[in-house]
Amino acid sequence: MEKKCLACKKSPLDKDTIGINKKLLGKDIKTFYCIDCLANYLDCTVSDLLEKIELFKDEGCELFK
Repeated sequence: MEKKCLACKKSPLDKDTIGINKKLLGKDIKTFYCIDCLANYLDCTVSDLLEKIELFKDEGCELFK
């Protein structure tokens, strides 16, 4: 089933967006935010989240493979 943003209903969400939601909000979450709404929810910038995604990928995090 296609994942959509809890807040704005944007869909589909890409695997990196789903991965950063799970990494920051908990692996067992069932609802997800798009990258823009997640940044708003966490009070950070989209750039901050994109940097974190790259950092986690470089670290070999399983959520981003």
